[in-house]
Order: sequence, then C-alpha cells, then structure tokens
Amino acid sequence: MSLSELKKEIKQEASENPEKFFATDILKEKGFSRGKCTNCGMRFWSFNEDREVCGEPECSGGYTFINDSPTEKSFGYIEAWERFRDFMADRGYTPIDRYPVVARWRDDVEFVGGSIYNFQPYVVSGEAEPPAPELVVPQPSLRFNDVDNVGITGRHYVLHNHIGQTCFREADEYDQDRYFKDMFEFAVQGLGIPKEKLILHEDSWGGGGNLGACMEFFVDGLELWNQVYMFYEQTPDGYEELDLKVLDMGMGQERITWISHGTETSYECVMPETVEKLKERTGLETDDEVWEKFLPYSSELNVDEVEDIEEKWVEIAEEIDEDVDELKKAIKPAAALYSIAEHTRALIFALADGKIPSNTGGGHNLRMIYRRAKDFIEKYDWDIDLVEVARWNAEELEPMFPELLDSMDEIEEILDVEERKYEKAREKAQEELGKLDGQPTVEEMIELYESHGVSPEMMESAGYKVPEDFYAMLGGSEEVVKEIEEGFDLEGVEDTEKLYYENNEPYRQNGTEHFDFKAEVLKVIDEWIVLDRTMFYPEGGGQLHDVGKINNFQVKDVQKQNGVILHKAPDHELSEGKTVKGVVNGFKRKQLTQHHTATHVVNAAAREQLGEHIYQSGASKTLEKGRLDITHYEKLTQETLDSIESKVQTAVSEDHKVNVLEMSKAEAEKKYGFRIYQGGAPPGNNIRLIEIEDLDIEACGGTHLTTTSHIEEFYITNSRRIQDGVIRLEYKAGEAARDYMKEVESRIDDVAGLVGVETVSDQMLGGTYRETERKLCELLSVEPDQLMNSIERFKNDNSNLKERIEKLSDFIGEDRKPAETETGTVFKRVESLFSAWRENEKTVEELETGIEGEVRSRMEDRVVETEVPTENVGLLIQVAQKLSSGFEASVTLIGEKGAVSASYHEDYDADENLEKYSENIQGDESFAKAFDV
Repeated sequence: MSLSELKKEIKQEASENPEKFFATDILKEKGFSRGKCTNCGMRFWSFNEDREVCGEPECSGGYTFINDSPTEKSFGYIEAWERFRDFMADRGYTPIDRYPVVARWRDDVEFVGGSIYNFQPYVVSGEAEPPAPELVVPQPSLRFNDVDNVGITGRHYVLHNHIGQTCFREADEYDQDRYFKDMFEFAVQGLGIPKEKLILHEDSWGGGGNLGACMEFFVDGLELWNQVYMFYEQTPDGYEELDLKVLDMGMGQERITWISHGTETSYECVMPETVEKLKERTGLETDDEVWEKFLPYSSELNVDEVEDIEEKWVEIAEEIDEDVDELKKAIKPAAALYSIAEHTRALIFALADGKIPSNTGGGHNLRMIYRRAKDFIEKYDWDIDLVEVARWNAEELEPMFPELLDSMDEIEEILDVEERKYEKAREKAQEELGKLDGQPTVEEMIELYESHGVSPEMMESAGYKVPEDFYAMLGGSEEVVKEIEEGFDLEGVEDTEKLYYENNEPYRQNGTEHFDFKAEVLKVIDEWIVLDRTMFYPEGGGQLHDVGKINNFQVKDVQKQNGVILHKAPDHELSEGKTVKGVVNGFKRKQLTQHHTATHVVNAAAREQLGEHIYQSGASKTLEKGRLDITHYEKLTQETLDSIESKVQTAVSEDHKVNVLEMSKAEAEKKYGFRIYQGGAPPGNNIRLIEIEDLDIEACGGTHLTTTSHIEEFYITNSRRIQDGVIRLEYKAGEAARDYMKEVESRIDDVAGLVGVETVSDQMLGGTYRETERKLCELLSVEPDQLMNSIERFKNDNSNLKERIEKLSDFIGEDRKPAETETGTVFKRVESLFSAWRENEKTVEELETGIEGEVRSRMEDRVVETEVPTENVGLLIQVAQKLSSGFEASVTLIGEKGAVSASYHEDYDADENLEKYSENIQGDESFAKAFDV
C-alpha cells in the first residue's frame, strides 16, 4: 500500500476514535470543542463552538495576521528558538545541537527533511538509544518539492528550521496529555497567542517508514507546527505498532518568527539583514498597494495543493481587481529576490555539512537551486554575487549556527567552481534554446532542463510560457516501503560468534603464515556452511572476504546475512554437528587489512589537504589495491595527489596507534559528531569505531592493523573523476605496493632497453623510476601498461618515416634529411623519439606535395607510368585523376601499397594499364586501381 493510502486509513481511524490518538481531555479542559469544516470536511478543534470552517487559509480567508500580529510581542529569528528552548527546558526537555542536513546515518534519504529524520530508523525502532528520552532540537531541513513556492506564498523555504519536540517512551511512560499541553501552553504563554486564535486540525503524517495521527496548530491561516503521534511503522502489508511510543512535533522557526511580526512575507523578518542588503544592491522597489491586496491570498498559490496554478493566479487577480499579467510583474521580481536569499541560505548549510553540487542525486538538487538563483540574477540583470550573499547569510546566522561562517572559505571555493560550471552550461543551454521552433510542450521543457540544462527562467526570458509548478513536475514518486529479500533460509540459526576482531591481525601471529580456529557446523545449505564461530571475515564495508580452508576444503567466498556468516566451500563433504578446523590465509588477510587501514588514512589525508567537505562516497579493498571515492568539486592535480600521498606516508612513518572503540551510537555521535558515518550507520544501539590516533575516527566493521606503521609501503597509483562531484583515488599498500614498484622499475628497464639506455644511472638522470613513468605516460597520453607498445610503435613508425623521407627525397630531387633522436636519460630519449616522429611525419607530408610536379615532369606524349615511393594511395588517386583530366593523358602510378591508373588518352585504357601489375583490378577504362600489386 502507498503511504498516502495508509495515511488515509489512520486519519479515518482517528476521526472515528479521537480519544485514542488525541489529548481530547486537555482540549475540553481548555474550553475547545470539535467541529467539521463545511468547506473541506476537515475535523478541527476551536475555542468557538460555533465555528464552521477550519484554519486552512483556503477555507478561512487566507492569512489574516498580515500587519496584525496575534502575538504579544515580536521576536527575531534566533530569539524564536531561544524562547522555545528555554520554555521547554523548564518543563524537563533536553535541548540538543542540530544534526547535519546531510543524513549520512541513513541509506534511504540524502538530506534531513525534518527533525524526526535524525532518529530514523534505529532510534524510532528501538534498536538505538536516543540522545535523551524527551528532547528539543533546532534542525535545519531541506525539502526540494517546495522550490516553486519559495518567494510566492510568503511561507515556503527549501531550507527551513524544523524545531523538534521529540519523545521516545515505553507505553507506560508515554504522556500524550503532557506533550500536547506543553505545546498548547507554549502557544498561549510562550508566544502570547490568544487561545481564541488557535484552530487545531486532526490529520495524519508519514515519512521515513513511520506514520501516525497528528494535530496541526493553525493561527490566522498559518500552520505553526504539527504534533505527530508516531505509533506505527510502515510495512509491505500496511502498518504495525512500534515497540516505542514516539512523539514527533515539528515547528517552523520561520513561521513563529513571521507571525510575531505580521510582515508582508516571512523573508523580511527571517532574513532581514540579507534581504535588506539585496534590496539596496538591486534598488528593487515593490508596489506596496498591489502587494497589500495580494498577500492575504498568496498562500493559495501552493503548487502542492492546487491542481491548476495558472487558474489560481487568474482567480486571485480577479478577486483583488488586478490584471493577472500586471499582478505577476508586480510580485515576481520580489519573489525572485527572496528566492536568491533563501536558496543561498539553503546552500550554505548543505555545503558546510559536506555535500557537493553535482549532476546526480542530492547534489543535483543543490545545483538546481544554485542555478535557479543565478538565472534570476541574469533575468533581472542584477549586480549580485552569490558568494557575497552566502557570507551575508552566514553572518546573520552566526549566533545560532557559527559553523556556517567557520566554513565560508571552503563554501566560497565551491561556489566559485560552481559559477564557472554554470557559465559553461548556460552557453550550451542557450544553443539548445535557439533550436526551438515554437512553444515547447511540457515534456519537451523537462527534456530541455534535464538533458541540456535549459532552466524555466531561461525559457521565460526567451518568451516561452512555462508552468508555474515546473520544478514540482520534476519530483520523484511517493515513498514506498520495499520488502527485503533474504538469500538463505536461516530460521532458527543462531548468530555466528565473530572471532575475526579478536587477536587476529597477521602481525600478532609472530610471523606465522596463517591462523586457525575450531568450530561446529550448525547448518549446511548446498555449497554453503554455517559455523557456530568463525575467524573468516565476510565481504562487507567495501572489504573483500577472507579465504582459506575448513577441514582442507577450500573456502571461496564468505557472506553475512543479518548476524549469520556463511562460508562457500564448493567441494566440501561436511555435515551438521561436525567439529571442524578453520584456517584463514594470513598473507591475504594482511593485505586486505593494510588496504583497509590505509583507506582511513587516505580519507583523513585528503580531508586535511582539500577541506572539510571531503567525505567517503564509496570504497573498495581488494588484494590488488584500495579504492576511495571522495566528494570533491574538481579533478585533482598531480601536485595535490603527491601531497596526499606524502601525508599518508608521513602517517605511516609516525606510527599512529589504531584503536578499536565500542560505545552506544548516542555517545559516539555526541563525542565525535556525524563524520564517523563515512559508509552509513550500522544497525543496533552499539557501534564499533576505528580510531587512528590524532588522525581519524570512523564507524567501521572491517579488519584493521594495530598501528599505521604496519601499512608499510604506500603509493597512490591513479586518480580520476568518476562523476560530477566525486573523485576516485586508487592506491596500494604493503606487499601490493612493493609489487607495484617492482612493476614500475621493470617497465622502465624495458623502456630503457628499447631506446638504448644501458645503465641504471643513465635511466634515472632527472628523476626516479616512478617520476619517469609518470612523465612518459603524460607525454604519450597512455596508461603505464601501454607504454612499451606505444614506444615500440613510435620507434618502428619513425624508422619507416626515415626510409620514406630518403626515397621521396630521391624521387623529387630534394635533399631533405630526417630528424634524428637524441641521447640522454630514458625520458629524454623517448621525448626525442616522439618529437622526431612528429617532425618526420610532417616532412613526409611536405615531400608528398612535390609528387604531382615530379610525375608531370616525367610525362611524355601525354603518357606517364612510374613507381612512386609512397604508401598514400589516396594521394596517388588525386594526382592521377588531376593530371589525366588536365592533360588528356594516361597516368599510371605504382605506390608501395597499391597502384592507380587514370586515362583520358584515346590510345590507352586505365584498367588495361594495370593488368601487368595485378589480376584483381577495380574500375574501367577511365579510372582503375589495384592493391595486390
């Protein structure tokens, strides 16, 4: 069932049995009665028992607080949080710091969309402890489905601060009445809103796999917060009760700030300094008379709730007696200015938390709002620098979120790169826009946007009509819970005791080759064996599985399903209940472990070199190499790669201790932050951390060394951009690194022999083996394994070119000498060979231009038949046809790779001219050619 269907079910159940879900006794105690909206059918509670409509702006006449705030006093944006924090702290709630907007502890979403996202799935499910059982948090949240609404409705944001009142309690400790009463009294006492103004809606909400009934708090047409009674988890079959009772209240910090001011839109009081600077910079002046008439109805332009947004514009224009086009002209420039301020504000949170704009996933959404802001600047020809706007926002938010200003240097670098990409993309988009012939369809507009970067703002500037809800049309499908498919039937099988974390690093084996253990066979499933305990590490976390033997049967694969580890031994003859001996290949374990620990050090080194935006995007550790994909906005230079490599090698020589720590997730997050989740968060309450002292700490389930010196040798072997915003680093450690250097040395020795260098000292003049290889690969634009073939090909080609130069010089009577190669180092000789090859190719081309004149000089009585020292059959065809037609002659030319004949002579036929050279002639009497001469 879809989430919307499940929400309807719960809403219906709550409507029929409100006492089960809502604090009805408290509502009645406060003098509230239940009603049903005569307009939309919504069930609601209000102080006025005769009220007939709910608090939705569409039903109650729009926003009625504009220029008439219902609160006792106005307060600033940051003060709004402080007021709530202090009020709730006095009532026993624990204030906690915000989580990152990038949800690295989850694998189902990229960004936090509300404060409850911080605690899904493991805290809500009861698997992990919360930071506190009853807490409040100021959680910045990103939602990209509201992009079209930003600036228009007055209340919508891509980045809104979703203040949370969140509780996790067992059923006998859960106090619904108290939680509701706290929020009710915050409205009346904390904000000073008369209770007569409160309209409370019965509804339902769901997201992140959880759902429940909810109570929405409306005042003067504006929803301030929504208290969700999250009692259920979504399943493939519907929903079922959670083990915990969870309260999820989300309040818009922007909205409670706005209602206390009653300004035209929320943006003036939420971002007053930034908006004021933008107005001063642009000189934008608004038509106050039109805005005053429009604002009470602006809430109705919500693309999420209106089927035809164009029709709604017309309705509002008629209602306020304005021409719809003139209304848009009055409103949209200011809406664009608000969007620039808001989008930049959203960007700095995401960038500060390590997300990079890109062409894919969440990075695509960041790029979209960046380019939308830039397009508005272009459209209205405003002198606005988004880097400057970003700093204004960060400075304004510093008292509450100082980390934004601390990250501004990196944010500016990222935005500078993004601007260069924008300018380049805009040129291409303009080309595509120029190809349009008439008004494009919506499908064509989406294709132009997604494939060519033609934004709706660019289309509008070119005179095309674009739907008001264009960005909403790009949104994804509704969230659906998917059933997890398990590979094996392991019902009744106990979790495997994991020995691979205990005293099993190869360095601890006193130099022995392997290490072993004894175990009992619990289950046999064809080729797969389940043991009660194992030292074999299963594939996971990007690390390849161990190999070895069980009772001399070769173990080819090791996998983990939930807590059970399965060993694949294709030729085994084992049975359940049998005691066996397992032997893990220590040499291979050592190599995998070196690559895994090296990966953590590489991540730390890259972050130190490039900045705090560096996060792991993917990783792999095999016997051959380690691989780390990092989030970064541009390709790495060789100088940068050398610096990262040097930092890792320094860490190896400094011999940092590697510690394994175990603690609860809540404790780990509080102590080390969310950077520990480089590869996602594992399930359960406890977490295993790998700490490399003074360098790095990450949650990790892999096998590791006990000290960085055990990495031994380390080299970065390759780097490339694998997608926009992601750079791949490949490297080798330990024995693999030593083998790599041997391969490099062997390859350069082979190259040296090929180009005639005899001694090692001659080879290495001007650099090491590795530097020589790198320079050669750059020179010839080839990979290392292609070096020998390329150089051999150039050498052979150059010998051939020299021979052709000699023959052509003799043929046309010119004294041209081929370029010769120079002596020196390996690189100098190859460089000289490459240079000579290019020069000799050019000389051959120049000499071949003289063939036509030489053939003409040999013509007697309009006939010439001669050998030409060239492999260029195309040139022979051109010369033969040109001379034969120009002189009505017979021209037969025999080249080194074919013969041609062309004849306009009355006594000669072209095909007959070639009969003595070949039996396989193509053509007729005017033109013929043959290749098997």
